[in-house]
Amino acid sequence: MFVQIVNRLLVLIVPASVLLAASLLLPKIAGMAPERHELLFLAPYLITALGMFLSVHFHRGRPFMALLLLVFFYWVSRHSLIGRSLELSLNELYQAFVLLIPVNIALITIMRERGILSPAGRLRFLFLAVQMFVAFWFFKYNFIAFLPVLAINFGLPAFMTPDLVPQPAMLAGCIAYIVVAGLTIYRQTPIDAGLLGALTAFYVACNWITNPDTHAAFSTAGALILTLSVLRDSYNLAFRDDMTNLRSRRSLNESLSGLGRRYAIAMLDVDHFKKFNDTYGHDTGDQVLKMVARKIAGVGCGGKAFRYGGEEFTILFPGRCAKDVIPELENIRKEIAEYRLALRDVERPKSGKEGKARRGATREAPYVSVTISIGVAERAEGLATPEEVIKAADTLLYKAKNRGRNQVCG
Repeated sequence: MFVQIVNRLLVLIVPASVLLAASLLLPKIAGMAPERHELLFLAPYLITALGMFLSVHFHRGRPFMALLLLVFFYWVSRHSLIGRSLELSLNELYQAFVLLIPVNIALITIMRERGILSPAGRLRFLFLAVQMFVAFWFFKYNFIAFLPVLAINFGLPAFMTPDLVPQPAMLAGCIAYIVVAGLTIYRQTPIDAGLLGALTAFYVACNWITNPDTHAAFSTAGALILTLSVLRDSYNLAFRDDMTNLRSRRSLNESLSGLGRRYAIAMLDVDHFKKFNDTYGHDTGDQVLKMVARKIAGVGCGGKAFRYGGEEFTILFPGRCAKDVIPELENIRKEIAEYRLALRDVERPKSGKEGKARRGATREAPYVSVTISIGVAERAEGLATPEEVIKAADTLLYKAKNRGRNQVCG
């Protein structure tokens, strides 16, 4: 359980590293040369431009919208808030930003990716424009009447009450933060992790808005986190199989060049998969592939699992020979053979009344099981290249099938 939690938190490494780097660099900013100091204030614009370019190139509307919100906040802060003798708790611009941006980032996280210039993408940008107009009108002409609501004290603990952010905005922000964090841990995607990191950077920039250096550093950090999330997401598209979440064939080809002089390669195939698909349908077949992928993703002996294509998978074992990994492969074969995959009831009721009656009855769900065959080979005399070892493992895989399937042949 602890290992699973740690693995799920790994998606936060990049955002956390950027935020930590921004914190460590803060004491050094004051000693920068004037030209570098000026570059710091331009950095949020430059990195945002790069992030937006990448978002357009890879059709990623969610980070594009978040970058647009954050750079607009930075621009307004630099021109209308920072360096002015004003009380931020009485400033309608500041109050609007700290209240609405976290809520919008939470909404962006909840949304599914629909691109930028698609009909859904255009509707989302229209929503932002309408929201901006309504917020401007409301805060411009009704801010004084609304101020008592913004200044409510909920008696929150000291660690939840920053110096500048009012408690209603902080409470709404905490709810938004919990939503974004929960979805990030659940989905495990770079874009969601980037939105969470950017939201964290936004809060720091908001609470230290009176310090231009801190504000600029964390505005830069937020833009950088989102830009890196687009890059990481595009990498996953190229090197990750979308359905099984295993490394893809392209990633396998890249990994073959770094195996060294000693390694083993296993080829795995789901037995009778075409017949299974024809009998139970492609949706159930996809569930089988996902189940097999989950099992082999946790392979021991330092193995790295890849989807080779269709129902075939590959596992690389750097620094191992075949006899080292056969026991591990046997364990995986047994786990998959013993796994029971529940099927949805294909005999769906035709009427709502019948369906309601059947839902109240106790029925045993049907299930299916599958087996896999495995061939494993190692680098040896006559098998000098990874491609030759893969071919040998594939030959052994079909030998296992000819022997009756559901076995390891090495």
